[in-house]
Amino acid sequence: MSRTVPSATPSRPLPKSSGRPNQLFRNLNSKVALTPMILVAAVVFFGGTIWTVIYSFTNSRLLPRASFVGFDQYERLWASSRWIISIQNLLIYGILSLIFSLVVGFVLAALMDQKIRFESAFRTIFLYPFALSFIVTGLVWQWILNPEFGVQGIVRSLGWTSFTFDPLYNPDIVIYGILIAGLWQGTGLVMCLMLAGLRGIDEDIWKAARVDGIPMWRTYLFVVIPMMRPVFITTLVLIGSGIVKLYDLVVAQTSGGPGNASEVPAKYVYDYMFQAQNLGQGFAASTMMLLTVAIIIIPWAYLEFGGKKRG
Repeated sequence: MSRTVPSATPSRPLPKSSGRPNQLFRNLNSKVALTPMILVAAVVFFGGTIWTVIYSFTNSRLLPRASFVGFDQYERLWASSRWIISIQNLLIYGILSLIFSLVVGFVLAALMDQKIRFESAFRTIFLYPFALSFIVTGLVWQWILNPEFGVQGIVRSLGWTSFTFDPLYNPDIVIYGILIAGLWQGTGLVMCLMLAGLRGIDEDIWKAARVDGIPMWRTYLFVVIPMMRPVFITTLVLIGSGIVKLYDLVVAQTSGGPGNASEVPAKYVYDYMFQAQNLGQGFAASTMMLLTVAIIIIPWAYLEFGGKKRG
C-alpha cells in the first residue's frame, strides 16, 4: 500500500514589519544636538534678513522706527550718484575679477598638474596670500602702489623718470589698483580648487587623447573643462560672494577715494548706517546687496540640486 508523501509547500515570505520607523525620529540624538544651531540660524540669519528688508521701507535714522515711507529710500538710493558709482565699480571689479581669477587660476592649476618638481612649495606660495586678511593685503598693496616709494618710485630711481604708475591716486583707474590686490589674494584659492578638480580626472582620458593624437589644449577645452562643471560652479559662487561683500580691501587701500571714485556698495551701507546715522538708507542699500546675492545663489542651487531629476 503506497503512502502518500506530502508535497513540499513553498515557503512563505516573512511578514513585513508593521512599518518603518518614522523619518522624524531617526538619528534623534543628532537632531536634538543640532536644534540650537538651527534656531540660531533661523533667528539670526533669516530673522535678521526679514527685519532688514521690512525696515528698509521706513525713515529710520539713528534708531529703527516703524514709520513706513514706501519706496522713498529706494528712490533716494538710485538717485544718489555715490550709489551709482559704487555699482559701476562693483561691476568693473566683479567682471574682471571673475575672468582673471578663473583664467589665471586654471592656467596655474594646469601647470601644477604636470607633476612639476617642488609642487608643494609652489602650491604653498600661491595659496599663502589667501591666508592674509584683506586689511593686510590692502595695506601692503597701498605701499607697493605708492608713487613715492612703490613701483613708480623704484622705476624712476633706475633712470626712467617719465614712468608713471599710480592707480590708487588716479580716479579713472583706481578700481584697477584695487583689482590687482584682489587678484593677488584670491587667485591662489581658485588654483587649488581647479587643481583638485584636475586631479579627479581619470588618467585613462588623457591616455586616450594622446593615442588619438588630440592636442592638449583641445583636450582641456572640450573634455576636461566640461567634466569640471561642478568645480567651476562652486568657484564662481565663492568668487561672486566675495565680490558682493567687497569692503576691507577698499577701506585699507583708498577709503573710497580719491573722492568717491572707489566707492563700493558695502562701504556705502556702512557709512550710512554708522556714520550718517541713516538706518533706512543703509537698510535699502543692504537689501539691494541681498538681492544681488540671491541672483548668484539661486541659479547655483538650481544647477546643483534642481537641474537633474533623479529617477
